[in-house]
Amino acid sequence: MFICSPYAGDTERNIARARRYCGFAISKGFIPIAPHIYFPQFLRDADQGQRELGLFMGMVLMSRCKEVWVFGSTISRGMAVEIEKAQQRGIPIRYFNTCCEEVLANV
Repeated sequence: MFICSPYAGDTERNIARARRYCGFAISKGFIPIAPHIYFPQFLRDADQGQRELGLFMGMVLMSRCKEVWVFGSTISRGMAVEIEKAQQRGIPIRYFNTCCEEVLANV
């Protein structure tokens, strides 16, 4: 399960939320893939080259996922790229609010 949620901006809050989203996926019986909270452990988001490398590696991981779960009402630039790639690949996309309740897509 590929977890798509904001990272940039309030990174502390966004990381905490992404961890909660991963816990939610686990509670539903899925293995969460959340590159945006893994790759910043060793790649610098402020370095454009490293950011692009992280996005590329995330796309590789996404290709192994059966679904993409998008969380929150804000779609960041990175999330938009992930959503577009999932659509191109025909990977089903599900949308959830920050309380992990499934909602209809409005994008």
